[in-house]
Amino acid sequence: MLLALLKTMRPKQWAKNVFVFAGVFFDGAVANPHKLLRSAAAFVIFCLVSSAIYLINDLVDIEKDRLHPVKRNRPLASGALSPIVAKIAAVVLLLVALPTAFYLQLGFGILVTLYAVLQIMYSFILKNIVILDVMAIAAGFVLRVAAGAVVVVVTRFSPWLYVCTTLGALFIGINKRRNELLLLAENANGHRASLQEYNKPLLDDMTALVTSTALAAYSFYTFSAPNLPANHAMMLTIPIVIYGIFRYQYLVRVKNLGGAPEDLVLGDRPLLLSLALYAVVAGFVLYFPF
Repeated sequence: MLLALLKTMRPKQWAKNVFVFAGVFFDGAVANPHKLLRSAAAFVIFCLVSSAIYLINDLVDIEKDRLHPVKRNRPLASGALSPIVAKIAAVVLLLVALPTAFYLQLGFGILVTLYAVLQIMYSFILKNIVILDVMAIAAGFVLRVAAGAVVVVVTRFSPWLYVCTTLGALFIGINKRRNELLLLAENANGHRASLQEYNKPLLDDMTALVTSTALAAYSFYTFSAPNLPANHAMMLTIPIVIYGIFRYQYLVRVKNLGGAPEDLVLGDRPLLLSLALYAVVAGFVLYFPF
């Protein structure tokens, strides 16, 4: 039962919460142990809240998941985990995480609460409304970044990064819908109401628009953000970002992946290497300007 509960909490997806470290990283404060510790605490809190949301989401979708070729193997859908245990665990996680967030900082607590409310609304309502479903996914990532910036009180964090986060999250969310549409085929409508409003050409057009806009926004950030080195060295990361986006599209369009973004990223070595290379180059530019 404990293993089934842990699986339903989806520890793999905790990787999404690394976005809370964007504040301390791009603010140039990674070497500050106090701020780094606060970011780590924020990461743990988001992991607890997101796990509670996954439990709620699976409880809401338990019948639909039983009709899904992959999700039917989830503990709740398969019967390996009792719904009562899942409900108790979700409540306990929220009762621990939310007060701790407010104790850490008032502004951070408010943003974490907004994140929790948004995700609960997504589980019950928003995921069934076309376009708003992927916008809600993007908003969740933006709230992570904003919370990470607030908790360390950033002074050099560029607003352009919020735009890039929004567009990047939309890119992931749209391609997730594309994968679901192709995977479920004629049964798509029975799994998620919003899927009946999508089709492959629309999602491909949305991806093209978001991709081009994201690259433009990130490029503007690299040479216009006031906190970056005056020599515009951050522009060196643009080719890495382009490769990462193209690699992700390759995995979605050619390999038919994208339904589980965390598995796609963690399971593809070239994509992981590009992320590591980005962190190294961006870190060098931010912390060792030349």
